[in-house]
Amino acid sequence: MKNNEMSELVVEALDDLKGTSTKSIDVRGLTSITDFMVITTARSNTHAKALADSVVQKSKESGLEVIGTEGRTQSEWVLVDLGDVVVHIMTASMRALYSLEDLWFFSPSSTITPDAKNLSEAGDKNSIAPTS
Repeated sequence: MKNNEMSELVVEALDDLKGTSTKSIDVRGLTSITDFMVITTARSNTHAKALADSVVQKSKESGLEVIGTEGRTQSEWVLVDLGDVVVHIMTASMRALYSLEDLWFFSPSSTITPDAKNLSEAGDKNSIAPTS
């Protein structure tokens, strides 16, 4: 499965359980640790656990290896590592505090929304990272 397809699968899993403000950021040209970072907001700690479980389940059903998960105990920020896609599931307060999108602000990036399942190509303008 291609990395952008993995990212789309993750976004669908998050959307199925009503994760909000989901963004997929293409970081291929910026880091070697992953190709895409997917960030979503959970309504509560319990919701964050359920979103993480959904990502893990759908990934395994698609034959993907889940390298690990972190943060399920406190569940304010749960990370699911799929290798080429790293998923950050955060409560609204954690997302506002750490503002991960701003860390990658200078990156040409891609966004997947529930309405648009296809990744825009790197270089397209979007709300995460302007290219100019």
